[in-house]
Amino acid sequence: MLPHPRPHQFPAGSGFYLRKIEATTGLPATAIIPYSAYETMPTRIFLADDHALIRQALKALLEKQGFQVVGEASDGQATLRCVEKIQPDIAILDISMPILNGLDAARELKKSAPRTKVILLTQHDEDQYVTESLRAGVRGYVLKSQAGDDLVHAIREVCRGSIYLSPNISRAVVDAYLSRTYVSTNSLSGRERQVLQLVSEGKSTKDVAVHLGISVKTAESHRARLMKKLDIHETASLVRYAIRSGLIQA
Repeated sequence: MLPHPRPHQFPAGSGFYLRKIEATTGLPATAIIPYSAYETMPTRIFLADDHALIRQALKALLEKQGFQVVGEASDGQATLRCVEKIQPDIAILDISMPILNGLDAARELKKSAPRTKVILLTQHDEDQYVTESLRAGVRGYVLKSQAGDDLVHAIREVCRGSIYLSPNISRAVVDAYLSRTYVSTNSLSGRERQVLQLVSEGKSTKDVAVHLGISVKTAESHRARLMKKLDIHETASLVRYAIRSGLIQA
């Protein structure tokens, strides 16, 4: 009897997946399935936007193109929970979402769901957003004003391993990112940005602690530290800063 082939016997990039099956004899066997057998499987997509109508429109567009929408969320925190559980091929996120914005959600997903590729669909075309997104590991950046065919093209390019940016994105921004000459002016940590967003959305320190799963004392410490870093001493100024930074909408 020939020994069963094992996955490590095939060189990387050989073009085959290995799947264990049960033979009619009840003994385990290994079937070799070419990539072509998987090419007909639809790309699994997760949608995150705080506007239900936008999610509905995107779902209709994508399903018409043969993609499979496997989940939706209306805020960044729910997005993290769902994507970590579902592990879709692509997560399409809006930047301006409540509780946790799309950019910080993308940073977290890079660690918790590394196989999921993130595309940001946003109205923000400012240089700082594009560069910060690239540094966060985002694979696609699509402007809502150019959605439709542009988004479908972005998904296909990202699935091929490319990075996709809407045509109107400044070439200078891309050059700066590639040459690593861009220096982020944001000195806040990821946790401090989360606290800043929640405070700017009107959450109390107790609410912040509940949302982030930390103690009230720790939440107070994060708030005090971020205000010191930004040289801001009142909540109203924090809100204005958050709006300018795109963490919340005016």
